Amino acid sequence: MTEGSNLLAALQHGDSFFPGGATAFSWGLETLAGEGRVAGADDVRDYVRTQLRGRWATFDRAAMIAAYRAAGDLEQVAAIDRMVEAQTLARELREASRRMGGALLTVHRRIDTPGAAAYAARDDAPGHCAVVQGLLWSGAGISEAAADAMAAHQLCIGLLSAALRLSLIGHIEVQAILTGMRPSIATVLATEPPDLDDMGAFMPEAEIAAMHHEIQDSRLFGN
Repeated sequence: MTEGSNLLAALQHGDSFFPGGATAFSWGLETLAGEGRVAGADDVRDYVRTQLRGRWATFDRAAMIAAYRAAGDLEQVAAIDRMVEAQTLARELREASRRMGGALLTVHRRIDTPGAAAYAARDDAPGHCAVVQGLLWSGAGISEAAADAMAAHQLCIGLLSAALRLSLIGHIEVQAILTGMRPSIATVLATEPPDLDDMGAFMPEAEIAAMHHEIQDSRLFGN
């Protein structure tokens, strides 16, 4: 794939317009907002940065890159997938990740991305989002560096979109926070992801908030 084609593919698959299912989830943000623990742009920025560093950089990124590199061996990809399942302790986060991965697989099967149909047919793979991202973006011919940046960007966009829909911030604040996140994202991307044996996340407040979400009086998101 040429550099121009790689850029166009990254723009297509990394765009929030791509139907990947992320808009259905807030990853605990809705509960935290309802309890008054996240209120306004400063809190949202801190939440996004904490999610980037406390979960994505140390857990999801490791799984995504490992799946990308193992894309030619679906047995290995499925083994990575099962590791993510075992290490995602909160049921709400497990279910959300599987639903997002399933949505991605459905779309990529429809557009004939290599590997999508074969992986969707497996009964030993939970289909977690990070793993499916790595597999499918490799199959789509997107470079590893672009896939890495896409995943980080999508994390931030997903959380900021949730904050916008919860009326915590406005459109201009979304862009200001996203612009301000670039140095943090660049710092993460400049490092090698953790080995699978070392991957892990520490986001207790967000995980507890996601667990509490189902007992909230009103809910806009799935977690």
